[in-house]
Amino acid sequence: MDNGKTTAIISYLTFLGVIIAIFMNLEDKKPLASFHIRQSLGLFCWFFLTGFIVSYFKNPMIEGSFFITFIVLWMYGFISAIEGKTRTVPLLGASFQRFFKTIG
Repeated sequence: MDNGKTTAIISYLTFLGVIIAIFMNLEDKKPLASFHIRQSLGLFCWFFLTGFIVSYFKNPMIEGSFFITFIVLWMYGFISAIEGKTRTVPLLGASFQRFFKTIG
């Protein structure tokens, strides 16, 4: 029996994965899937919004730090989904849960 783990994992596979996961979780909402949909949606939104700002600096150190931070946070969330656990990503995860509480 799937507790939403598959949907949670799919939500981390690109921004399109988030959209697919939202539709997969529409009928039979699973708490684990909803949690990770909010986390991954928040990560991708943060990536695009912050990346837009960071791109104006044209500084490899700033851009590199930004990408490394995103990759570490993404991996943390993805591994949490694989393990079937609801751990918020450091620094931003609690905010993502509050901001996207109606999604998932």
